[in-house]
Amino acid sequence: MGALQLTLGAIGVAVSVYAWGLFVAGVVRMIKIIRLGQPDSTRNGPFLPRLRTLIVEFVAHTRMAKFRKVAPWHWMVMWGFLIGSAVLFEAYGEVFYPGFHWPVIGTWSVWALLIELLGLGTVVGGVALAVIRQLNHPRRADRVSRFAGSNFRAAYFVEAVVIIEGLGILGVKAFKQASGLEDPPLWSSFVTGPLGNVLPASPDWVSIMAFIKLASAIIWLIVVAKNLTMGVAWHRFSAFFNIYFKREDDGGVALGALKPMMSGGKVLDLEEADPDKDTFGVGKVEDFTWKGWLDFSTCTECGRCQSQCPAWNTGKPLSPKLVITQLRDHAYAKAPYLLAGGRRDMAGDEVGITEDKYEDYKKRLESIDVLAMAEADRPLVGGVDELGVIDPEVLWSCTTCGACVEQCPVDIEHVDHIVDMRRYQVLIESNFPSELGGMFKNLENKGNPWGQNAKDRLAWTEGLDFEVPVFEGELGDTEYLFWVGCAGAFEDRAKKTTRAVAELLHTAGVKYTVLGPEETCTGDPARRAGNEFLFQMLAQQNVEILNTVFEGREPGKRKIVVTCAHCFNTLANEYPQVGGQYEVVHHTQLLNRLVRERRLVPVAEVAEDVTYHDPCYLGRHNKVYEAPRELVGASGATLREMPRHEERSMCCGAGGARMWMEERIGKRINIDRVDEALGTAPSKIATGCPFCRVMLTDGVTARQNEGVAGGHVEVVDVAQLLLTAVRRGQEQERQDVPTDEVGSGTPLTEEDKAGTQS
Repeated sequence: MGALQLTLGAIGVAVSVYAWGLFVAGVVRMIKIIRLGQPDSTRNGPFLPRLRTLIVEFVAHTRMAKFRKVAPWHWMVMWGFLIGSAVLFEAYGEVFYPGFHWPVIGTWSVWALLIELLGLGTVVGGVALAVIRQLNHPRRADRVSRFAGSNFRAAYFVEAVVIIEGLGILGVKAFKQASGLEDPPLWSSFVTGPLGNVLPASPDWVSIMAFIKLASAIIWLIVVAKNLTMGVAWHRFSAFFNIYFKREDDGGVALGALKPMMSGGKVLDLEEADPDKDTFGVGKVEDFTWKGWLDFSTCTECGRCQSQCPAWNTGKPLSPKLVITQLRDHAYAKAPYLLAGGRRDMAGDEVGITEDKYEDYKKRLESIDVLAMAEADRPLVGGVDELGVIDPEVLWSCTTCGACVEQCPVDIEHVDHIVDMRRYQVLIESNFPSELGGMFKNLENKGNPWGQNAKDRLAWTEGLDFEVPVFEGELGDTEYLFWVGCAGAFEDRAKKTTRAVAELLHTAGVKYTVLGPEETCTGDPARRAGNEFLFQMLAQQNVEILNTVFEGREPGKRKIVVTCAHCFNTLANEYPQVGGQYEVVHHTQLLNRLVRERRLVPVAEVAEDVTYHDPCYLGRHNKVYEAPRELVGASGATLREMPRHEERSMCCGAGGARMWMEERIGKRINIDRVDEALGTAPSKIATGCPFCRVMLTDGVTARQNEGVAGGHVEVVDVAQLLLTAVRRGQEQERQDVPTDEVGSGTPLTEEDKAGTQS
């Protein structure tokens, strides 16, 4: 051990003590800050399923693999960091003694091979990630880049440290071989072995390379300890916890049902809630749960959510990534005020730091950074003139399609956070887009968003040549309750789907019934718009009716079939929260089963090119992808997939109550989706949701008026394609027209009438 080794070793140890002290203090402070969030007991277990999910997601990189060009490089860097930590600590010995290695394993050839692969993987992976970031730099693609708005300096710093660490690992090993300190077999050192043959035989260089390994790690520790909002660095630790504590313990993403409105760690009972004590949604950053704060801390700014967001991709101000990073920056800037005990009531008056004990009050105020006090004055949601953290245009641009949640590699729950902020704006501030006021009023007074009379809920049955059974107190041998939905009952284009499904069920001999005037809106648009009170009212009313309808039936036989993807999601996933347990199937699922059972037999092929649009609340939220596609195939049509389909399907723009809001900024989402559909050169655009059908039809009409789309292109439900194939001689209408002008029921041919009479 010479002077060089002593000097480098002493510097390395001394600075390491300082760096590790800062880092541990940073970890402790981050934990304290995250715990400022509201309690959430739903994340506590079960332990084994959550642990299994954690292991699968990080070992197999299942979430990261959704971007396949990135996944292998990130996988290399991840393992280089995890296992490479052991190599890093080995450097403390190598600085002092160039020949130092871990006892036992240090002489194993397999260990030498592992180090070789880790060093190479870290360098190659780090370089690849930097290249990918450069190729997708916003200066090249502006909004198209998923990295628009990301912190590039932080990312390049982390990637530089990764590459230097890898080079240090390889350098130490190569110089050890050059100096004769190690002689591993070539198969375990296929890069460092040949490299060692050309390097100088100097043990000092082993110590120098070991010090470089240490120095890069020390600098990394100091920088991240002083920058708790550097998510691209901190996710190396927090991602494990964020994945473990994700909303769904079975490994599913936070889609389907919305998280119930909570206060103090418990689901809020609106009938017993106290506005002075309970939190109604999220009005301040401290109203988010600790899991929300962990989400903010874990965001890596990779922009996958942003790249899939329909709002961002059509020029809206909403970026799911920027929502999370803005909340993170605000939370950590406000944290000193909150940690000192600062708290304000709903009126904005300080109730945490009071003048009861003047000396204590003075000390606590003096301990708070002036910037933290200024941050505490900012409203969570507000315009530029109010210095709001989240602009209202950002908040209300979300369609709740879930593309952000589906793509996030660290399981951030964007949709739940956005809806929680909407809840506060609606329930407490009464601050929401004016168009929603009419929709809320219609839901409350008429039980549907269009404000139609309940007595007209059976108008869609007019003109059918068979009787649609209406529930009259007894189910008898009825197998399914057909939940028509508001769109299916009142919207002219959606009525065609309702009629087609009714005819197919009738043809297949399925015993079903409808509620008619007793049916009301499931409450989906109210809940997604943040009006939890109205949702609860509608849901409880419906559950009471449904439980009466199914009285006496065991849970497994309480079957409901729906045509609306939003009704499907609400009845199946959210009504259990209010006491409604039903077996809910989408009409595409039921019809597909009937085709497989040969109860519906397509006899005339639909010899047309069809592209299928996945409704967000059927596909991404509920993973129903195959059934509608199989029905398109069963009808005889040729399916042409759009570039964005299945889990990456582009939203039509109707979700999140956006169906009832004007789209004033950027390109209309439905137009963007229609342009993509037209790119497949279809004669028909098929879907499985009335909301999607309305939005896509409007988009096709707009493009036809501009001469961009041919007059032959029309939007249909998958059920209509099947009905065309099942009913011989049917002539499918070429244009969507109101059903009061042209009935959507399919008349029987004379041959079929004769057959039924015989």
